[in-house]
Amino acid sequence: MEYKGATIWMTGLSGSGKSTVANMLAKRLRAVGARVEILDGDVVRTNLSKGLGFSKEDRDTNIRRIGFVCNLLSRNGVFAIAAAISPYKAIRDEVRAAAGDFVEVFADCPLDTLVERDAKGLYKKALAGEIKNFTGVSDPYEPPESPEVRVDSSRQTAEESTEIVWRYLIEAGLLKL
Repeated sequence: MEYKGATIWMTGLSGSGKSTVANMLAKRLRAVGARVEILDGDVVRTNLSKGLGFSKEDRDTNIRRIGFVCNLLSRNGVFAIAAAISPYKAIRDEVRAAAGDFVEVFADCPLDTLVERDAKGLYKKALAGEIKNFTGVSDPYEPPESPEVRVDSSRQTAEESTEIVWRYLIEAGLLKL
């Protein structure tokens, strides 16, 4: 098995399956001997970006930090998987431009489906005005125009979505089995 480091950038609304697919993909990559790190948006916000709020400026800073770490990892032969909402196209493009190999994965899922399966109750609170600046409800989300990979958790299982990303890594020459 051969591979080269790359940034795999999972973007999508809260609850769209980013972290689930990231974890399944990481497990599969590790099983074939690849070095992998996951930078989950919630975990990074708690540790690397503690003190940042949810203003556009703070969100941009958080994404830049995640992108910086992904770039460090990927240029050293690691699959760096970022699972972060990253709502603004300009910042995702900035991270892409600074990266080496970059794979944008759009975890697409209609808002009504996310509201319906709202496991954490966040959408309910956001729609009631209890959570301010909630991406996709009271704050914008700019979906990728042409991601390398698009998965849809309203129509695919997490396993199917992971397989789609896996196949792309092989087709793009980032993973050779």
